[in-house]
Amino acid sequence: MDCIFCKIVNGEIPSYTLYEDELVKVFLDVNPDVNGHTLIIPKKHYTDLFDIDNNTLMHIMDVAKKIDKILSDKLHTDGLTLVQNNGLKQEVKHFHLHLKPQYKNEEELLPVKEVYEKISN
Repeated sequence: MDCIFCKIVNGEIPSYTLYEDELVKVFLDVNPDVNGHTLIIPKKHYTDLFDIDNNTLMHIMDVAKKIDKILSDKLHTDGLTLVQNNGLKQEVKHFHLHLKPQYKNEEELLPVKEVYEKISN
């Protein structure tokens, strides 16, 4: 399969991983819209919302709550937007949930490695 997210799960492509368990992998988006822009993906390949099972979907939402706490503590965020695209707007055809932090004051976009270091320390 030529899926970039499956390649990340399999370790063929490196990622700035924030969290991982038996079902999901969580990593920083390498083309972020905002500092801390994070993706949660299931390790098993599901195409979209209509393909994924409810247990995995609920697990992803539970992990999103944990990651929001980490982003809030480490990056001092003021809110969070969750985005999940299907069909035409879905660039990678592997289910993924975007976590996009919000900030009261506009933040200068930092290099992903620098954001990762702030979060992982």
